[in-house]
Amino acid sequence: MLIKRRRGWEIPESEATPEEAFWNRREILRAAGFLGLGGLLQAAEGASKLYPARRNEKFTLDRPVTPEWAATGFNNYYEFHPTDKRAVKDLTGRFKTHPWTIEIRGQVNNPQKLDLDDLLEKVELEERLYRFRCVEAWSMAVPWTGFPMRRLIEIADPKPKAKYVRFVTANRPAEMPGMRKAPWYPWPYYEGLRLDEAANELTMLVTGAYGKPLPVQNGAPIRLIVPWKYGFKSIKSIVRIEFTAKRPRTFWNDVQPREYGFYANVDPARPHPRWSQATEKVIPNMEVRRTLPYNGYGEWVAEMYTGKEY
Repeated sequence: MLIKRRRGWEIPESEATPEEAFWNRREILRAAGFLGLGGLLQAAEGASKLYPARRNEKFTLDRPVTPEWAATGFNNYYEFHPTDKRAVKDLTGRFKTHPWTIEIRGQVNNPQKLDLDDLLEKVELEERLYRFRCVEAWSMAVPWTGFPMRRLIEIADPKPKAKYVRFVTANRPAEMPGMRKAPWYPWPYYEGLRLDEAANELTMLVTGAYGKPLPVQNGAPIRLIVPWKYGFKSIKSIVRIEFTAKRPRTFWNDVQPREYGFYANVDPARPHPRWSQATEKVIPNMEVRRTLPYNGYGEWVAEMYTGKEY
């Protein structure tokens, strides 16, 4: 007579979870009161429908795409750490990105508070390969996923007085430890563009990278990308977008006006007061490349400027 001894990891079939219960686990969790976990499941399922997005082949690169580990592991995000770019990714665990609301206000006909999930149902996401140039003279090439900023401008419907757009980042010191580490900065972070810059074909509101939802260290859940400008113009974790008649003040221009202008267009002929901008080091191998005017996007944007803007 063959006697089968059950191994420690085996259970009788009678104790196995019924198939119907397994497939309805979300409803069971919700009924049991696990609303937080249910929200995470909802966010994950929503993300799976959005990423990866179709790539727009109009935008090409003159260099390889930066490895994902490098682009997500080397980040300027002072709200998490003001000096150590490699530490940022390890300090983001408490930052909540869902749910997320963006307030649109100012000189617009449609002021409103938009839930990000609702906004993403109104737009079509696409992937674009963009060069990314930091004012510190390093660069990357990243596959961003998002939608043109002009689509949100259409939703807001600016009034004739609107000439500029002001952006503000989340203000959560309890979740963003760099804010407590550097309390002398004028938090929260704020930036601005001219309205025609914001409406340019290149300007994107980005929610993903590398075919996935955007990591916190890269600006989750939604950030700006303005590829012909230095990276500090591409504000992260946006909570407010305001349309204004007058040019808004900007964070780094307030902190160091000699070093950081309002326009901050990539210009190899205009050195930073403390270093040259003629070349850049490409992350992660630190290959030295010649910097291109407007970061190589002059055909899209040069006609907007006289060359004297700073």
